[in-house]
Amino acid sequence: MAGTRLNSGVKAFFPRRTSRENLGTGSEAGAEDGDETMQRITATLALLGLVTCTSAASAAEEWQQAIATGLGKPGTVMPGGVYRVGLPRTDLAVTLDGVRIKPALALGSWLAFTKTGDNEVMVMGDLVLTEDEVNPVMKRLVEGGVEITALHNHLLRASPSTLYMHVSGHGEPGKLSTTLMGALGASRTPFGGETAGGKPPATASTGPASAGEGPVPAKPTASDGALDLDTGAIDRALGHKGKVNGGVYAVSVPRSETPKDHGMFVPEAMGSAIAINFQPTGGGKAAITGDFVLIADEVNPVIKALRTNGIEVTALHNHMLDDEPRLFFMHFWANDDAGKLANGLREALDQVKVAKG
Repeated sequence: MAGTRLNSGVKAFFPRRTSRENLGTGSEAGAEDGDETMQRITATLALLGLVTCTSAASAAEEWQQAIATGLGKPGTVMPGGVYRVGLPRTDLAVTLDGVRIKPALALGSWLAFTKTGDNEVMVMGDLVLTEDEVNPVMKRLVEGGVEITALHNHLLRASPSTLYMHVSGHGEPGKLSTTLMGALGASRTPFGGETAGGKPPATASTGPASAGEGPVPAKPTASDGALDLDTGAIDRALGHKGKVNGGVYAVSVPRSETPKDHGMFVPEAMGSAIAINFQPTGGGKAAITGDFVLIADEVNPVIKALRTNGIEVTALHNHMLDDEPRLFFMHFWANDDAGKLANGLREALDQVKVAKG
């Protein structure tokens, strides 16, 4: 049908000439005919270009829609051709050193997809899980052919304790996203108003969905107030601008090179950039966490810079299995004057090969 409509459109631009139209002779008539023909050709090519662009856009939207349908939640188109779905653990109330952790600070699960071929995508992600959720989720991922590339902590002394499971996979977008959704169904990860398992998320008033399913979230603290930071001073100190997200000031700092995993480039939105997050805790202070993305010879200089400035190193590990160059992810924590911490983080950034801000 599409071909029929297109052929009809072409005929409309090139109507059959009548005998009267053929009466013109000489160079003037030939020039007029040539101009008219060129106008028709130009219009036809424009139409063909529009059809091609529309088809390409539709194809791009189809794989993203398949993912949104499979997960039951839409994502966001990010730079680098990445389609990313955020899954904040709003059902958890985690506290650390008296600070109620906002999901955007350290409790945000995510899945990032990129197209790798006809009806094929690659996914990388980081799933925030409680201890009792780890093995049920892992079992379903393994059964569905999704790779587990890391499992570790990000924070120390947090209550309840959370673990972070990194995943990687390839496949048809609808099938892959459905597999991931099924695995998350073994957790209490919220998808909109319900968890992936179909149970209402735990709240401070209701407690867990049922007895023995998890910790009762802590009550909110003063740290849940409005964003109260001199973000301009933070930007100047770090040399990179951040954005407000979920009550947190988030700064993303890409490395100077784009890393690869299994021979494919890993864009920032798929987890290759340094992440630095500030959550206001009152009186000009902020709780900070995130991770530095480092090559081997940068690890200990960054540790020294962080510890010299009173910033804890809470974890050091890998996220990928076949990355190039080999990358190490260093997590950190502190709760102090935001400007002081920003200056300390800048000293650490100065030890890393990062892109210019």
